[in-house]
Amino acid sequence: MAPSLLVRNAHVLDVEAGDYRRADLLCRDGRVTEVDDRITTSADVPVLDARGAAVLPGLIDCHVHVFAFSADLGEVADAPPTYATAGAIRAMGAMLDRGFTTVRDTGGADFGLARARERGLIRGPRLIHGGKALSQTGGHGDKRSIEEHHLDDHPCCSGTGRVVDGADEMRKAVREELRRGAHHIKLHASGGVSSLGDRIGSTQYSADELRAAVEEAEAAGRYVTVHAYPPHAINRALEAGVRCVEHGNLLDERTIELLLERDAFLVPTLVTYHALQEEGREHGLPQASWEKVAEVLDGGLGALERAARAGVRIAYGSDLLGGMQRKQNEEFRIRAEVQSPLEVLRAATTNAAQLVGMAGEIGTLTPGAHGDLIVVDCDPLADVAVLADPANIRAVVQGGQVVRETT
Repeated sequence: MAPSLLVRNAHVLDVEAGDYRRADLLCRDGRVTEVDDRITTSADVPVLDARGAAVLPGLIDCHVHVFAFSADLGEVADAPPTYATAGAIRAMGAMLDRGFTTVRDTGGADFGLARARERGLIRGPRLIHGGKALSQTGGHGDKRSIEEHHLDDHPCCSGTGRVVDGADEMRKAVREELRRGAHHIKLHASGGVSSLGDRIGSTQYSADELRAAVEEAEAAGRYVTVHAYPPHAINRALEAGVRCVEHGNLLDERTIELLLERDAFLVPTLVTYHALQEEGREHGLPQASWEKVAEVLDGGLGALERAARAGVRIAYGSDLLGGMQRKQNEEFRIRAEVQSPLEVLRAATTNAAQLVGMAGEIGTLTPGAHGDLIVVDCDPLADVAVLADPANIRAVVQGGQVVRETT
């Protein structure tokens, strides 16, 4: 049976309304059952005294790679699965301690890791996984060096992606990832930083291949998200029916029109470019990849600002690799430069919950939702950048159980 917990003396944040309510909050069997002025319960229910602090829904990061123990994703692909799993377990535990009670992995994580978390074998956020990200030969997900010719694409390999070419093979690959429990399908629709054999501005996958993936995902009640930077790559993917765009640093006005028309999501990942520029090479990023960072670093904040002003649905993402994952919360500080605190909080709660298909279950503290919450000593509505420092998070609760608490 899932645990019960009474949180007393809290300022509970209603993220949708944008205000606090002074109340107690009761979780039973891992779910929120009551939010009221003064709740009484049996003596055997543990009590967490918030002492007047802000209580927020557990945070949601919609772009992580839990297997990425190094910024050299070629090294990750070559690592023994046992070693990569050990790194993922450590990464997931640290994410939970930073207040992220749910994460969406966009390349690498699978049903085994999610099941281990669900059954209590490891500690970490609830894991929304998409299996392997799909890439064309020579695309962003093809992590071979120029000198390599052999491609080991076994599903048990440790890499974050797999190489798939042609509409028919795309359908088969999507069906296979869905068979293995993928909650979404990730495609690489343009070049990227960490890939050695492409240019950031390149367009990847044909329109037929994109549509094939969308058709198969939608037939299974799932959706497709794409890694994409340049507008021509983003726009053709949206026109093919994808539901979400990762990064989008170089988007244009047509991109914004399409995001709004299709009611699609944008998941910026601004913190990763700052981290890669500052210390990427120290964590294994190849020199050739490091030299690409400047091409997308400057455009990211402006793209976020334009999309936010237009009313695009935006979710929180970090996309950090290796030792840089410790900067996961820094995304709050960066987004605060162009968004209001409430907009940033919604990106990491209610908007993110909508993206992963769990609206009402996570990202909120209304009755019926999972008992995921954080206790924050400062007021994030006044300055959301306080969440950039995990030290300001006094307690983390997941499923009605205190999983981290500081005195």
